[in-house]
Amino acid sequence: MIVRKESDGSLVMITQNDHAVIAGFCAAHWGNDRFERPDPFLSTIRAGLLHDLVWLREESSPCFDASTGETPNFLAVPFDAQIDEYRSTIDWINRADPYAGWLTSRHRTGIWKSRYGLMKQPHYPVRNLSADIEDLVARTHAEQEAVAATLDRQKLTINYILLQVWDLLSLYICTNEHLKETSIEPVPTSYTGERSVCMRLAPVAPTRIKVDPFPFDRPSLEVAMVYRRLSQQVFENESAFQRAYFEAPQKLAKFTFFDAEKATVT
Repeated sequence: MIVRKESDGSLVMITQNDHAVIAGFCAAHWGNDRFERPDPFLSTIRAGLLHDLVWLREESSPCFDASTGETPNFLAVPFDAQIDEYRSTIDWINRADPYAGWLTSRHRTGIWKSRYGLMKQPHYPVRNLSADIEDLVARTHAEQEAVAATLDRQKLTINYILLQVWDLLSLYICTNEHLKETSIEPVPTSYTGERSVCMRLAPVAPTRIKVDPFPFDRPSLEVAMVYRRLSQQVFENESAFQRAYFEAPQKLAKFTFFDAEKATVT
């Protein structure tokens, strides 16, 4: 669960799978005269949509820390809590789309392995993992390697990086109360050669973000973020927290990524 403690004392909560819908939507509209369209198209979109399915159980009963009276942000949830869900999640996606399953599996092990050091910006430090997670990663890497041997490895690597970019674009708007300028690098532009760019995100208003270079198939792309807002950040007990969470109405916040050279944004 993405948890934001807002400056007004409220709590904004966004499910990982609602965040993933934004990533999948970005994937579906990726591509123009500078950025090559994702390939295979449907499989990469599915990977965007499903890459955080492992969080589904946690989202049906959001975590609560009785010692603090708070619900932890996803970054504070121990990796070991996902072990039981990992295998069933990847098996489910593989039955729907094996290529999307490979990307989703690689994304999950990549989170544990600091995105394999492939992302220059933002930078992810090396993580200390438990023995159980290290064992799961080793076994999963062997499975991934067996599949990768039958596919185009360069394209797999590029699609993995693209999935990280779509993930980061969505996290940018989901995890920040106030948007600030930031960069994502590398951002692949093509499947041939080693072509990538540094993408800069610059908010010009609270919900309007200039993207340079612009990767989408239209001058501006509006994305919708589903969230819940709770009136307080600390709760008496787990029951009080979960009741407040599930009783909170779902709300919608809209953000616009735009190309300053082609779109007029007011």
